[in-house]
Amino acid sequence: MLKKIFPALLAVLCLIPVSAQTTLRIAAAADLQPVLPPILEQFQRATGIHAEATYQASAALTAQIQNGAPFDLFLSADLSYPKRLIDAGLADAAGTADSSTPITYAKGTLVLWTRKDAHLPAPSLDLLRSPQLKRLAIANPDRAPYGRAAVAALNSLKLYDSLKPRLVTAENIGQTAQFVDSGNADAGLISLTSALTPRLSANGNYFVIPRTLYPSIEQGAVIVSKSTQRAAAHKLLDYLLSGPVQAQLAKSGLTPAK
Repeated sequence: MLKKIFPALLAVLCLIPVSAQTTLRIAAAADLQPVLPPILEQFQRATGIHAEATYQASAALTAQIQNGAPFDLFLSADLSYPKRLIDAGLADAAGTADSSTPITYAKGTLVLWTRKDAHLPAPSLDLLRSPQLKRLAIANPDRAPYGRAAVAALNSLKLYDSLKPRLVTAENIGQTAQFVDSGNADAGLISLTSALTPRLSANGNYFVIPRTLYPSIEQGAVIVSKSTQRAAAHKLLDYLLSGPVQAQLAKSGLTPAK
């Protein structure tokens, strides 16, 4: 009986697309955690390709890839970290006109967020100058692109030196939002993707930091050189850059790439 079952089972498995049998592994910047899960579900329904993401600071993910972590695709919150991997021969943007440059899939926006019960003035640039602001959360500028943007904005406003003793530094932008939402900081310079989540939308208010105050947060993607699923990775990148998904990203707080 078993001799009859196993050949039949093997024949069925051979008919299943490879993409359906494997998982596309994504290293994703922390600002994508509120945005990416539903897109990956839609992608699987459309293509049959199952994808799972690990969300951390872009620097931490870069270090993991440098150390051989088995990712297929890296979605960074900036261009510098994926470019570093390209330069080291660990990743590429194959299939594009310039494979030595990461693929820009979106642009990020920095906002100042406060809880509604914080008993502070409404979030604005004036709040950053207010003595009422005792603790300001930012992401680690050495590891997170949004943290670098926050420091750049404070320096542009000539407020960094005065606020430095009041800064509460988080590991990544997702943790920065948690610090403020939990009351461990009075306000936070966080991503618009975090501010637009149902929880933070209900609990607080945000002010968009003028883009002239910090360098553009261009979010870049590369395919990890050791990936055995390059075709699937390209399909996901094409999906992210498609018109409907770019519009979906815009509703979630990311500016479309084009």
